[in-house]
Amino acid sequence: METVLRSKSREVVIGPDQPTRIIGERINPTGKKLLAESLAKKDMSRIKRLAEEQVAAGAAILDVNVGAAGVNEVELLPMAVQAVMEVTDVPLCLDSANAQALRAALEVYEGKALINSVNGEEASLGRVLPLAREFGAAVIGLTMDERGIPKTAQERLEVAQKIVERAEAMGIPREDILIDCLALAVGADTTAGLVALEAIRLVRQALGVNMTLGVSNISFGLPDREEINEVFLAMALGCGVNAPIVNPAQACKTVLIADLLLGRDEYAMRYIRYCRAQKAASS
Repeated sequence: METVLRSKSREVVIGPDQPTRIIGERINPTGKKLLAESLAKKDMSRIKRLAEEQVAAGAAILDVNVGAAGVNEVELLPMAVQAVMEVTDVPLCLDSANAQALRAALEVYEGKALINSVNGEEASLGRVLPLAREFGAAVIGLTMDERGIPKTAQERLEVAQKIVERAEAMGIPREDILIDCLALAVGADTTAGLVALEAIRLVRQALGVNMTLGVSNISFGLPDREEINEVFLAMALGCGVNAPIVNPAQACKTVLIADLLLGRDEYAMRYIRYCRAQKAASS
């Protein structure tokens, strides 16, 4: 089961036998005052810098989200996509709940994009899946529906099955669907991490699809968030996630170690190259 994403000049393959592909999360104005302010001014310089920094840190795909207060996403998302394409050639993940903004971004994107996201709600399926089919894009499916986010792993699997079945019925191949089993704040619900990990295992076993996860949600409101995120990321990779949405500057070494221990790094060469590069940079 391989998901292939493309930019104008680069191809990235996501699959169980491939190295873990990091989706960089930093181009998102949530909680970033300076980025939100620059977007309000239609200033793309900060977005370009974030794109370059994340690719340098190990991101294989970049999530692009411009959802800030007072921002016209239909206008700004394609502008941001064009700005990122000017400074890097990695494939992009177009992140918006606004179908018109997604369409505008897909129209300017050069390659095969990843859409973030669709969920099990009938309205969402009806808005997003036709876009994925029309533009030949891959799509992230969130395991939530009209009931909200299910409390059990089995219920999340059922939502994932609905998304996959509906997409396949529309002619979207299963390999173009990545499922996100949704990490919630463990500080608010002690079982949040456990349920997400079990759901990942169930979806991987039952559907065979590639898996993503917004990892940092797990630590919301807690001290030492980076440490929590890194441990949870390693656990999620062991359960089947192979395209996590993370900050690559913080997560790259954890991903490389996890890949090494999961048998995805022959003779540890990628990990050794990384360590040598880090040593050279600090000397």
